[in-house]
Amino acid sequence: MRRVIVLGLLIMTAGTGLALAQAPPPSPAKQDAPAAGRQTPAELDAIRSGSEAFVAAFNKADAQALAALWTEDGQYVDDTGRVFAGREAIGKLYTQFFAENPHAQIHIRIDSLRMLSADAALEDGQAVVALGPAGPASSSDYTVVHVQKDGNWLMASVRDVPGEASLARQNAADLQWLVGTWVAEEQGVRTESVCSWVADKSFLERKHTTTRPDGTTASGVQLIGWNPVGRHVQSWNFTSDGGHSVGVWLPIEGGWQANVRGTTGDGVPTAAVNVLRRLDDNAYVWQSVQRILGETPLPDTDEIVIKRQPAGK
Repeated sequence: MRRVIVLGLLIMTAGTGLALAQAPPPSPAKQDAPAAGRQTPAELDAIRSGSEAFVAAFNKADAQALAALWTEDGQYVDDTGRVFAGREAIGKLYTQFFAENPHAQIHIRIDSLRMLSADAALEDGQAVVALGPAGPASSSDYTVVHVQKDGNWLMASVRDVPGEASLARQNAADLQWLVGTWVAEEQGVRTESVCSWVADKSFLERKHTTTRPDGTTASGVQLIGWNPVGRHVQSWNFTSDGGHSVGVWLPIEGGWQANVRGTTGDGVPTAAVNVLRRLDDNAYVWQSVQRILGETPLPDTDEIVIKRQPAGK
């Protein structure tokens, strides 16, 4: 439940997606090299055709063909600053990514492409990767430096920056596994929650109902998504008694920690730290600690195991 490695790979593959080119026809031996910075249609067309070759290889999940489009010492830097150096290391990343996402597809858009010298070019654009027909999509802006070696245009450097419009999807996608129906029962209290995507998968909506032993109920709704100003995952909670709260979610080992502040329907301030740790695809543990109601500290709750319900139940 940390920021998922797959997401980093999504950005990596999106950025690299545009860079590679097929080998252009060799120039005649006596032809003068183009001047630095001059727009040379033949060279630029070769790089653009390489983008098509990259997309075709990616959409076939061909990690070996993709790796071959990099220089031996090519370097990829993702949006978090992680560096992947060398064709072999990058090839391993592609192999791992396709093993986990065999139906991933990429689409690209080149915004700018220009020659830097006779043997180097700079490309800027955007790439979008979808994990599958029903999976989340991730987009990134990218910059690629192409170099010509032995008549072939190869990718020497790629740097990715997620587009602001896609950050919500990329970060909310870390919670994709929560989609479904969940039930917890503790000391006669039953809580059922239903999680689903809303707003074009920018937010996860969690509707929950708690039934007490005496038959009375309480309900509420929670939205979880990316806060682009604070640059963190955030939740907004609203309950049937008129209470509301806001939580700042931080990744921890195996899960998330939400620092929540709000108010009851009567206007009493509340605060808590809610901890969620994933056990597997069908269960997670939840606990609320450091709880305060007004100025009164409250005891920590017990750890509660919340289980996924089979579809149709």
